[in-house]
Amino acid sequence: MSTPEFFVTPGYGDYLREHLHYSQAVKVCNRVETSGQGGWDDDFQIPADLGEEIARAFHNLERTLASAGAQWAHVIHVNSYHVGGFPPEVNEAMVKQYRRYMPDHAPIWTQVGVQALGLPTMRVEIRVTAIIP
Repeated sequence: MSTPEFFVTPGYGDYLREHLHYSQAVKVCNRVETSGQGGWDDDFQIPADLGEEIARAFHNLERTLASAGAQWAHVIHVNSYHVGGFPPEVNEAMVKQYRRYMPDHAPIWTQVGVQALGLPTMRVEIRVTAIIP
């Protein structure tokens, strides 16, 4: 069995590691698991527009995957957590990012409605599993 390697996303991940004592990704052999990533910037500001928040969450996942040597092309499973239910704009924004970041494959996906997330203004959090070939 391989020893787990933990990774911190440069920027916001450094703050979270120091203040909340957790890492953004773990790699065991060729499998990478991420913690949930929100649509924040490095100062933990969340955009007012839900589509932009979702786009930022995907961008943050790209950064986190890269820290562990993975990329969106390696993603096989997505879990997304949503505050406020699933109005059409949620799936439209999610699918837009799926097609942007994973144009050549469609991973499995689980969506969960939740009452709250880690920051009071967050409406989405996304975590992924990737297998590096």
